[in-house]
Amino acid sequence: MIFDTNSKSSKQANMKSDPFAGITRPSVPTPSDIQRRMVELTRTQQLLSQTKLQTHPMPPTSPPPVASPTPILGDAALYGVAGLVVCGLAPHSEAHPAAILLQSLAAFGNAVGPAPHCMVDATRHGLNLFVVLVGESSKARKGTSWNQIRRLFTEVDRPWVAERVNTARLSPAALIYALRDQQPATDRRLLAVSEEFAAVLHSMRRTKGHLSPLLRSAWDGSDLRSLAGLHPIQATGTHISLIAHITQRELEENLLPTEAHNGFANRCLWIGVQRSQCLPEGGNLDAHELSAIAAELRRALDWAADAGNIRLVRDDEARALWHERYPALSQARPGLYGAATSRAEAQVLRLSAIYAVLDCSPIIRLPHLRAALAVWDYCSASASLFFGTSTGDHTADRILEAINASAGTLSRQQISALFQGHLSSSRIEAALEQLISVGAIYQTSRPTGGRPSTLWSAAPGSECAAGPESHDESTAEETDNEESMQEQT
Repeated sequence: MIFDTNSKSSKQANMKSDPFAGITRPSVPTPSDIQRRMVELTRTQQLLSQTKLQTHPMPPTSPPPVASPTPILGDAALYGVAGLVVCGLAPHSEAHPAAILLQSLAAFGNAVGPAPHCMVDATRHGLNLFVVLVGESSKARKGTSWNQIRRLFTEVDRPWVAERVNTARLSPAALIYALRDQQPATDRRLLAVSEEFAAVLHSMRRTKGHLSPLLRSAWDGSDLRSLAGLHPIQATGTHISLIAHITQRELEENLLPTEAHNGFANRCLWIGVQRSQCLPEGGNLDAHELSAIAAELRRALDWAADAGNIRLVRDDEARALWHERYPALSQARPGLYGAATSRAEAQVLRLSAIYAVLDCSPIIRLPHLRAALAVWDYCSASASLFFGTSTGDHTADRILEAINASAGTLSRQQISALFQGHLSSSRIEAALEQLISVGAIYQTSRPTGGRPSTLWSAAPGSECAAGPESHDESTAEETDNEESMQEQT
């Protein structure tokens, strides 16, 4: 059932099955009201941006449209128990509804364990997710959103929160040691919560760093091994999920193009978040309502435990929609945005499976897939804000940076001068074509009385991501030394 808070007939039809039927609800805004309020708060900024666009003449062929600065979470994403979580928590928190939704899906996907799964050819997909919240420090309420989820899941499964949710700093040795094979067998679940994800990305920049391939293997559900030290250890059958928080500036400075293109970035769901509403006195979530939501989550976990090693498959309606959307999901896209979203099919598959298990269903039905697609559309729109005009190519990004720094226009000769004759004309042309393909620049001609002069201009709203330069060598050295000591231990 898709939750429609605006439909009176829907409320009456489902009064008997509503777990909150006997609970007095406070008069609070719905998630749709919260989304609408967020759009209103940013309207002034958008009007200013439109005024700026009018001052730039558009080329004969317009560049691709720039993504909206406020992605909207579709109503289809609020299906079933996941919708109960958002509708119950969001009105009582300044946290973004998408932050509440995605972190609850990641937490449930880990708590349910490795038994429920999907198969694609010979590849096994568990329900573990890597979710990264991107928003301004102290203003986006990233930590607030996680505190809400932690409180909820403490009601659902207190031992799991106490023993399997880890907020320690991620390192290869610590990760493998925490899940190392032992006799008797131990719990293979681990939810890593990193509220300082910039430090994790910084550690990946080390030449000898092993964290990136380890996390990629963890998302895949592969066995983890460490050959460092005198006693090599391994962790088999692991079920690792990740919830991470970072600011956009930290993301631009610390995520290397290498990590974006080697498969780490596309294993993450990138979520743009901001404060959703202003609550001077904080929220007032009723304890009985929290317990009712927790009971629904606990019921789904108990069902999954009884179902055992279950393989989830789509029904005919979901399969028809999947065939319709699959070509677009699997389409290759250029630049860092394409690299960060190139695992769309697998992400949607896992999301739809989580919605199905939340519904206590071994079958992925049409509402489950629609919900997963709505979540993915939000993640994709968020990723376009962070990676949309960055290519990951040093030459192309250097050209875009120079165009933006020069009031948005450079001639072909000026672009060549950037590299002081050390770069071939064909290499520069390839970089310009790459920037055009991601909609970052466009070409115009200016009459000169002779041969027209070619000018390259920045597309409206395009920005060049900051290069991942090192800012604090002492901090980097301390980080390296700390990880080295941990690996030796």
